[in-house]
Amino acid sequence: MRHFAELERSDPDGHRAFFRQPPEDVTRSSDTALRAVALGATLYTPGIRPDLVRDVRRQRELGAASIVLCLEDSVADADLPRAEDNVDAALRELARSEDPDTLPQLFVRVRDAEHLARFADRVGPGALDVLTGIVLPKFEAQDGVGDRWFRVLDDCNAGRPDDHRLVVMPILESPSIIHRETRTDALTAIRDVLVDRRRDVLAVRIGATDLSSVYGLRRPSHLTVYDVQVLASVIGEVVNVLGRSGDGFVVAGPVWEHYPDSDRVFRTQLRSTPFEQAGDLALRRQLLLEGFDGLLREVTLDRANGLTGKTVIHPRHVPLVHAMSVVSDEEFSDAEDVLANTSGGAAASRYGNKMNEMKPHHEWAERTLLRARAFGVAAPDVTFVDLLERSLP
Repeated sequence: MRHFAELERSDPDGHRAFFRQPPEDVTRSSDTALRAVALGATLYTPGIRPDLVRDVRRQRELGAASIVLCLEDSVADADLPRAEDNVDAALRELARSEDPDTLPQLFVRVRDAEHLARFADRVGPGALDVLTGIVLPKFEAQDGVGDRWFRVLDDCNAGRPDDHRLVVMPILESPSIIHRETRTDALTAIRDVLVDRRRDVLAVRIGATDLSSVYGLRRPSHLTVYDVQVLASVIGEVVNVLGRSGDGFVVAGPVWEHYPDSDRVFRTQLRSTPFEQAGDLALRRQLLLEGFDGLLREVTLDRANGLTGKTVIHPRHVPLVHAMSVVSDEEFSDAEDVLANTSGGAAASRYGNKMNEMKPHHEWAERTLLRARAFGVAAPDVTFVDLLERSLP
């Protein structure tokens, strides 16, 4: 899997002109840190959809790099048997006809550890080979919930070579995470469980929809998750406990749950200057009409708050998240300069618009170069507007 491969197929010369450094191939044998950052926009697909194989192949062609086939909240209880039939059949067909390394990173979200055990027994090890891993909803450490998940995971991985081991993405979305009086203990206990099973954890996800439901809240499309204070406080503490530099995990941004064509209440904060410079004000109008300016702002705030990637529910969200994930020439230059100087100190950025402090910015620079490996580095005169223009279907 390689980000922006769809652009390379359609316009090889143009693709080369876009990137100072192109994205790397990401396979099962790639290091876990790169695989986690390369998740990008993780697209959720309800297991009840009738032709999941076609969906996976089509979204791959459109640039999706990670897909979750969902058997949990997106599927009504009465429809679960039919959804399981669909996902089972899809995994078997993909295992027969596709090289897993040419597919998006593919996951199944089950309901609980016992459901995972039943489903794994049903589909068998051959069909599981096409999966990257399992999404674990409502993950907690209390009452042995986390330990049960990992015991079943061990059973699924028994006898598998290292590059075919299933990994997990726990979702933090239980009331104990958002309730102030239990949050610290809950997160600390979760961290203890995950650190002990680090090799099995690809990334940690935040379930904003379930957390909002504890207070009967739902954010509209013109506001970001950071405008909802009870959610913003949870994100800050999840990053504090689980996203620390050095010994933390990749923490993914919460779901953007709005379809295109949302009504506007407030004036947009999507500046016109980048679109004017790219000569594409029509693209800006299109983004505003479809309500995507809120998503672009939330992705920017996600990264500023220590989150990487995002959960999305519509294919048109994917290219926006990925275009915003490409490392700019300015970011890359700053990161190179910071890492090249091992003696500390400070110096002006090559762009002359900021100060680079070598020791405080070291971890930021490391993370930036990792993102550059996954998404590439834009050429000096290329912006996210140029990438969006070519990526949006």
